[in-house]
Parts: sequence; structure tokens; C-alpha cells
Amino acid sequence: MDVVELVKQLKGLNVDFFSGVPDSQLKPLCNYLMNSYGISNNHIIAANEGNAVALAAGYHLSTGKIPCVYLQNSGLGNIINPVASLLNKKVYGIPCVFVVGWRGEPDVHDEPQHVFQGEITLKTLEVMDIDYMIIDKNTTEEELHIKMKKFKLMLDSGKSVAFVVKKGGLSYDEKVKHKNENTTLREEIIRQITNAAEEDIIVSTTGKTSRELFEIREQNNQSHKYDFLTVGSMGHSSSIALGIALNKPNTRVWCIDGDGAALMHMGSMAVIGAKSPDNYIHVIINNGAHESVGGQPTVADDINFGQIALGCGYKAAYHAKDLNQLQDVLCEIQGKKGPIFIEIKSAIGSRDDLGRPTTTPTENKTAFMTYLRECN
Repeated sequence: MDVVELVKQLKGLNVDFFSGVPDSQLKPLCNYLMNSYGISNNHIIAANEGNAVALAAGYHLSTGKIPCVYLQNSGLGNIINPVASLLNKKVYGIPCVFVVGWRGEPDVHDEPQHVFQGEITLKTLEVMDIDYMIIDKNTTEEELHIKMKKFKLMLDSGKSVAFVVKKGGLSYDEKVKHKNENTTLREEIIRQITNAAEEDIIVSTTGKTSRELFEIREQNNQSHKYDFLTVGSMGHSSSIALGIALNKPNTRVWCIDGDGAALMHMGSMAVIGAKSPDNYIHVIINNGAHESVGGQPTVADDINFGQIALGCGYKAAYHAKDLNQLQDVLCEIQGKKGPIFIEIKSAIGSRDDLGRPTTTPTENKTAFMTYLRECN
């Protein structure tokens, strides 16, 4: 299905506002929106999927028009509350069109974190009383048109609907190149942090960050027992690290986070500051992009993470623009009590041959918990 045709028919439903969290399976749609709208009042990349639903509700309330929210199916959990307690016909009856990337589709190979989510995707939509149409590469314009007529009646009555997009279900010929002015590669930043951490605990965020950490350990012939690779649950690695730090107070715990992940559930920083574990170091590698799903921009270039961290109660906050400045920071924090916050600017991009962990999540958990038992 050509994404231009999908958007054309959506506009026929009076849709001219899009918000969401980028997804690699929806890259054709994301590229189209960036080319057509950029980041504007018609297209907002939200902090998380629930945030996008709330934006959509505000748009409908102020215009009477139909909003569109796009997301990976991993984000369905983030929309359940606003869909059930705000949009649903038994509450305000606010209509919305959802476009959902179907990762972990049954009988299609995918990463472990997507398998169960893929199995329950359609059931989740059904439980939320959202009718849906599945789009694959063979979906025709006529099939879409017929479904759109049915969806219009539902939207007019205050119900929400969804398009569930299979792998390869959408196409778009034009490309979008995302880049920034930073030159430091994330993999080299992670390498420098692992060198400084030595045998400390590291919790890494989902996406390429955890993949690069795994490969660095392999290259160095080091054990993976020090690391918890957060392969799913985007935005929650800092809270996982906090739970560990509070229960292993004599061992330093590093959280290697991303700007998109940190934005997704930023309230966790307030909890970290309030609990104030002195063995906690929170590193955000900031490239201003959702790189693992295509490089679409976040709002991270427009905010000051360090001031936010200090305002939340972190004991110190540092900023580095390159590896030399990062090394100075890593030397300075030796022996200092946390929670400590470090932001390091990064380029967008990774090696073309970047692999994936060769161990399963269960194997990672078992080795990690065994090591934690050895820690004081």
C-alpha cells in the first residue's frame, strides 16, 4: 500500500493532524510526514504514545476534526489509559484514527521483546473497542476505500479505529536523511563508559545502545554478567537501574539512557532524585533522535537535561560535547556521591554491520542476577 494513498484517504475522513512515536515498520509514513509537514502544528512527535493520544484529543476538541496517532504496537500499553478513560464513547466519545506497526506478527521472525506483544496486538485493540483493518503489501486502494466508509460512520459516532500495518505493508519512494552537527559516535561513548565502569553494574536502554554494549563486551572478551540489556520497555531503564541501586547500595550502578527513552517517561527522574541513591550514575546519550527506528527528531535539542536533573534532586549534573570532555567528567566523578547525571552529545548513526545480542534475554537475566548475588 502506497502511503500517499493511505494519507489521501485519511484526509477524506477530515484527518489533517498526526502525532505519535516513530516506528521502523511505519518508516514510510514517518518519512512522508516529515517531508510533507516536518515538525509543525500538523505533525508532532510526542514524548510517548499516551502523550500523542492526549494531543489528539485536544486537537479534536478545538477543531472538531479527526486526529491520527501512529505508534509501534509496543506502545499500545501507553495508550490504554487515555483511550479507555478519555476517548471511549462511555466517557467523552472522542474519535481517533490509529496507525499501528505490527512488530512480532505471528509466524514472522522478530526480536524476543516483540513476540508476545505481537501475539496480543489484535486482542488488545478488541478489548479497547477499537475496530481495525490489517494492511499488508497486497492491500488494494479499493479495499481501503470500502473500509474507510465503514470507519467514517464509526468516527462520526465518537469511536476510534485503527490500521494495523504488517511488515512491508506501507511503501514510500522518497527518503529522509536525519543528521545533526555532533561528530562523536554513540558506540565510542559507550566504550569509554564501560572502561570507566570496570566491574560496576550497567543497565542500558533499548535499541542500538544495548546492541552496541553487547558487541563492545564481545570485542573486549569481557563477560556480559555486568550488564542488563533493556531490550524492550522503552523509557524504563533508569527505573530498573534505580531498583537495583537501592538494593545494592555498595555497588555503583550506571544507567546508559537515550534522549528519546528519557523523554518517554521523564517522571522517573523525579523519583531517582527523591530516593537519592549515592551509588547511581545516569548517563543520557543525546543525539536528538529516535535513531533505532529511523532517526526521526526528538525535542531533546531544545531542553536542558542537566537543569531538569538538578531540579529533581540529583547531586550533580555534567555536560560533555565530545570524548575528551566526557573523559574529564568521568575522572571528576570518581568518589563522588550520586545520583550523578551526565549528558553527552552524539552523532546520529551506527555501524552498518552492527549485530544483535547472541544470548537470549533469559540468559542475560540469569547471568546478571548471579553476578548481583556476588555484590555486597
